[in-house]
Amino acid sequence: MMEKLNQEFYNRKDVLKIARELLGKIIVTQFDGIVTSGRIVEVEAYAGVKDKASHAFGGRRTARTEIMYHPGGTAYVYLCYGIHHLFNIVTNERDIPHAILVRAVEPLEGISDMLIRTGKKKADYTLTKGPGNVSKALGLATKHTGCTLLHDEIIIASDGFVPPSSDIAATPRIGVDYAGEDALLPYRFIVKSSKYISGKN
Repeated sequence: MMEKLNQEFYNRKDVLKIARELLGKIIVTQFDGIVTSGRIVEVEAYAGVKDKASHAFGGRRTARTEIMYHPGGTAYVYLCYGIHHLFNIVTNERDIPHAILVRAVEPLEGISDMLIRTGKKKADYTLTKGPGNVSKALGLATKHTGCTLLHDEIIIASDGFVPPSSDIAATPRIGVDYAGEDALLPYRFIVKSSKYISGKN
């Protein structure tokens, strides 16, 4: 049995606590009758206007970033390098632009459909390793920006599983060298034992 995460889970102020607690939770997508899901094993937190790695640093509000100022529990999917659709979860209350990037999941349901979406021939750990592969496998794209995670198309749920604290590590985020000293902040959380995590363990 799975229980969908509620608004209160996302609306909390501590984006690092939420990011860490997302490890072990399950993303489920339901598009055109196709259900796919995966257990989250790697995330990165972005702490809004004070975080130089955040799209909302300095209070930046553009057509792309405006969604980050919505209430927690909203999807923010942006295009990276014109190729990869990256799925983020908006957190905190309205007008506080915190977000969490999902970097890796362990596939659970709909693996055959994930293979079709990604063009891969076998379900090895590369299927959902890295944020671009996560979105492709789960059918997520920029058109889903603004979708709530409280309805049915895209949800995050708990089945009661929580990774042991000994299997969780916090590291600097990946690919944010432009953020100066903020690039060194330990805002990436991983399940160390998972083969699906991207970058260094």
